[in-house]
Amino acid sequence: MLQTITSYLDWFGVCVFAVTGALVASRKQMDIVGFALMGSVTGIGGGTIRDVLLGLTPVFWVQKPSYLITCISVSVATFLVAGFMQSRYRYLLWFDAVGLALFAVTGASTALQHGAGATIAIAMGVATATFGGIIRDIMGGESPVILSREIYITAALLGAGVYVSLVVIGTSQDAAIVAGFICGFGLRSAALMWQLSLPRYRPATDRNPE
Repeated sequence: MLQTITSYLDWFGVCVFAVTGALVASRKQMDIVGFALMGSVTGIGGGTIRDVLLGLTPVFWVQKPSYLITCISVSVATFLVAGFMQSRYRYLLWFDAVGLALFAVTGASTALQHGAGATIAIAMGVATATFGGIIRDIMGGESPVILSREIYITAALLGAGVYVSLVVIGTSQDAAIVAGFICGFGLRSAALMWQLSLPRYRPATDRNPE
């Protein structure tokens, strides 16, 4: 049952990420092809990098073109209603948080299933959850998500780390998935609500003298 729910949420995450990519295209006033490109890069970019780094070829969306078709379809739909969705972008960030937490867990799970060690699995979880957004921002000429003051990548790291740690100590797969998702989503949600961020480096010249 949980695997079925996770599968549905995986598709949900792809759709949400595709929408966020398409909305960047709307802010840059791209044509419908630009929407499709930005949406696809965001929706499947992280998983593509994961598969390439793990040597899993052909990558997942080549084996299942329905992922690419979904990204293109969602992007085209967003092209038609971008004005409505852009005004509600803040709400979309909450759906993005769901995708972030879920992809962190499923990305780590995929790595473990193909023989990766714990450290690499966690790294692949983070890559799956965040690299699509990073590529989107670079292509769209926007400040990359890794430079955001709010906690983002750290939430993916927490979710993937909790999941892998529980699997390593022998916790059931279902329990590990739930725990990893809750931790990743919980941290990202807290960051959205209270603008949480990690301490940042300040040059010595900016610090108050003692």
